[in-house]
Amino acid sequence: MSDDDLDHGGGGAAGDPEPKGDSPQGSAGGEKGGGQGAAGASGSGSGSGSASGSGSAGGAAGSGGDGAPGEQPREPSPFDSAGRSPLGGAGTTGGAGTARAARRSLAVPRPGDHRTSAGRDAYVHYGDRLHFQLGDRTHFVQGTVPGETLDHLDDVYCETAGYQRMKERLRSHRVLVLCGEPGSGRKATALALLSEVARRQVFRLDPRHGVDEITADALHEKAGHLLEHLAEEVRTESEPRHSRGERTDPARRPPVRLSELHLDRFADLLDAIDGYAVVVVGNGDLADRLLRGRYGMYCAPPPADEVLHRHLRLLLRGASEDLLAGARALAGRPDVVAALGLEELRPREAARLAEHLAERQRGELDDDRLLEECADLVRVQAREWFAGADRPGTLPEALPSLGAAALRIAVAVFNRSAYSIATEAAELLTWEFAVTLDPEHPSGRRLFGTHAEHRPVLARSVLEDTELDLGPVRVPVRAVRFQGDALATAVLGEVWHGYHNVRGPVARWLRALCDDPRPEVWVRASIAAGVLCSWDWIHGFRELVAPLAGTDDPVARMAAATALAEAARDSAVRPAVAATVKEWAGSDDGNLLETALLTHGYLLAAGGPRGSLDAVARVVRAHDADDIGILVPASFSVARLLASGDPEPVVRRLERWLTDGRLNLANLVHMAVIRTLTTRSTYLWGLRDVPELDEHAARPLLVALLATRPDLAPALGALLRHSLNTARAGEAALDGLGSLLRRAAKDATALDLVCALLPLLAAERRDRDRLRGLLNELVRDRDRPLDKNAARRMWDAVAEGAKR
Repeated sequence: MSDDDLDHGGGGAAGDPEPKGDSPQGSAGGEKGGGQGAAGASGSGSGSGSASGSGSAGGAAGSGGDGAPGEQPREPSPFDSAGRSPLGGAGTTGGAGTARAARRSLAVPRPGDHRTSAGRDAYVHYGDRLHFQLGDRTHFVQGTVPGETLDHLDDVYCETAGYQRMKERLRSHRVLVLCGEPGSGRKATALALLSEVARRQVFRLDPRHGVDEITADALHEKAGHLLEHLAEEVRTESEPRHSRGERTDPARRPPVRLSELHLDRFADLLDAIDGYAVVVVGNGDLADRLLRGRYGMYCAPPPADEVLHRHLRLLLRGASEDLLAGARALAGRPDVVAALGLEELRPREAARLAEHLAERQRGELDDDRLLEECADLVRVQAREWFAGADRPGTLPEALPSLGAAALRIAVAVFNRSAYSIATEAAELLTWEFAVTLDPEHPSGRRLFGTHAEHRPVLARSVLEDTELDLGPVRVPVRAVRFQGDALATAVLGEVWHGYHNVRGPVARWLRALCDDPRPEVWVRASIAAGVLCSWDWIHGFRELVAPLAGTDDPVARMAAATALAEAARDSAVRPAVAATVKEWAGSDDGNLLETALLTHGYLLAAGGPRGSLDAVARVVRAHDADDIGILVPASFSVARLLASGDPEPVVRRLERWLTDGRLNLANLVHMAVIRTLTTRSTYLWGLRDVPELDEHAARPLLVALLATRPDLAPALGALLRHSLNTARAGEAALDGLGSLLRRAAKDATALDLVCALLPLLAAERRDRDRLRGLLNELVRDRDRPLDKNAARRMWDAVAEGAKR
C-alpha cells in the first residue's frame, strides 16, 4: 500500500469478494456502498438489532446530517458512560504505585500490646531521662554520677563522629550543648566527655531547673556537670493551669527561652570554679538555633555495629570467640533483621539487642522469644514518642509536642510519599489535636517553625529525592520515609490501642483526607482507615467507614470501599465486612449500594473473584438494564477483577452472562469490555500485588491482558467482537477501540498485540468493513491523524481475519 493510497483512496468496493491492496479510503467507500447490508444482520445474544458504526463509518440509517429534515434526536444510552470513572469529575482512582506503597508501609504484622511491668521500686526508661519510681512519688536522679556507671561507660562507649572537636570546644568554652534525638547516644557522649576533662568527677543537675536558674551554689569545683534541658514550652505538671485572660501569680515566671546569653553566664560561673558542663538538647527549633551558635554541636549516633560488638564483648566476657562470633552472626540473620524493623539501631537499641543475643547464646532464650524481644524495640520507640505528648495539657505549652506527635502519625500514613503531603496532613492533625485539647481556643500555625531539613528527625525519618507514581506518569518528588519498615504500623498501633481519646481526632482527620480528590491522599488515608478497622471493627466501622459510605461525594465512597476491603484482609473481620456489604447491596440508599459494588472489585470482601462476581450479578439483575448508577460502578469493579491477577474466571463468567439472555447482565458485560479498551491498568489497582501488570501500567487493560495472558486472547476477542456487533453498545465499543488503536500506534509492543487481536475481530465481511471504516476515519482525522505505518499494519491484520 502506498502513501498515495492512504491519502487519496484506492482498492475495491464493498461488493468485491476481498479486495487486495485496499486502503482505509477504499474501506470508507465499502462502508458507504455496502455497509448497510452488513449492519442489518443481528449480532446480539440478547435480541438486539444491528451493530452501530462510528460517526464516519456510514452514519446511522435515516440520518440527514445536522439540521436535516426528519432527523430524530438521539436518545441517551447507558453506554455513553461506559468509560466514565466511578469518581466522575471529582478525581481519579490513582496509580497502582500509590496503593502498593501504602500497603507495604502497613503490611507488617499487627503489633501486640506492649506491656511494661513496674513494681513499687522499679526502673523505668523513657527517652534519655532516667528516673526511679519510689513509692508514689517521682524523684529525678541528681547528684554524683556513680563511678561504676563511668567504668561501664569506659567498657562500652564508642566515640561518635566529631568527638575530639567536642572535647576541644568543651575545654575552651567550658560549656557544650549536644543536640540529638533520644537514644542517639548523646547522654553517653556527654558523660564520656565530662569524665575525661573533669577527671571522673561528674554530677547531674536537676533538669527541672533551666540554665538561667543555675547558681554558683549548685556547681562543684573542678567537676563536670550534666544537664538535660527540657523544652521551654513545657512546664512541670505541678504548675497550676491558667486560662487565657486569667491573672497569674506575678512571682511565677513564664518559661524562658535558652539563649547564648544564658550560656555565656553559665560559662562564666564554670570558669570561676574551673568546672565544665554539657547541656543535652533535643532536636527542634532550639537545637537548630543553638547549632548556629558557639556552644552547639550535633551528636550523631555512633555506628550501631560497633556499639553492638562492644556490648556483646562485655556481656559474653570469658566466653569463646566462636560464641561471640555466633552472636554477631545472629544479629544479621534475616528473620532477626526483619523482626527489628529498623534500618539503623540507635546505641540504646543496640545495647538492648546485645542483651537478647547474649541470652540466646547462653540458652536463656529460644528463637521465638528472641524474635519477640527484637520486635519489641520498635514498639518501645512508638510508646516513648506518645507517652505524655500533651503534657502539661494546656495550649500553647503542649502544642510543640502535639505537632511532633501529629507528624509521626502523618508519616505513618504517608510513609514514602511526598513530604509536602505528609507535612500538610500533620498540620491538619495538629489542629484536630488542639481543638480536642482546648476547644475554646483553637490554635493557628507557625509559619517559620522547624526547618524541613530538621523536622523529619522528630519522626525518625529522612527526606529523599525519588519519583512518585501517578499512574501513567512518574514525577520527581521529595519524599519522607521512616528509617524502619515496622515504624508505621507500630505508630498507628500505639495510638489506636493505647490512647482512646486520640481516636476521635484521628478518625476525623482520616475522614477529611478521604474526601481529598487527590489519589495520593485518599488512597493512603483509606488504606490506613481499613487497617484501623481491622484492629477494632466496632469502633472503626462506625467512626471511619459508615460516615464515608453514606455521603454524596464519590471519592469518599470509593475510599469507604477501599477501607472495607482492606479491613477484610483480616480473616477474623472478613465475615463482618461481608455482612455489611451484603446489607448495603440490598439497600434503597444509592450511595450505600454503590459503595457495596465498588467494594466487590477488590476481591477481599467475598473471598475471591467468583464470590465477588456473584454479588455484583445479584445487584445488577435486581435493577433496570439501563441504570447508569448501577452499571458504572459494577462495570468498574468487573474491570478491576480482570486486573486482579486471576482474569480467567472473570472472562468465563462474562461469557456466561452473555448467553444468559438477560439484558441487564449483557449490558454489564459490554460496559466492562469497553472499559478494558479505555482504562489504563494502573487505574484498576487492587489490594494485592499483580507484578505481571507493572510493565503495562500505562497501557489499556485489554492490551495488558493480551500481553500477560495470551491464552485468553480468543475469549477476549470474542467478547469485544460481540460488543461491536451489538447495536446498543456498538458505537461506544467502536469509539473505545479507536482510542485503543490510537494509543497502540505510538507503542510498538502494544501495536504488535493489537495487530494479533484484529484478525479475531474480523471473522466476517461486515466486521472487516467496520474495522476498515474505523481505520479510514482515524487516518483522515485532521487534528490527530493515525500514523500511516501503524495504519498499514492494522489494515493488513484486519485482512488476515478473512483467512481464519
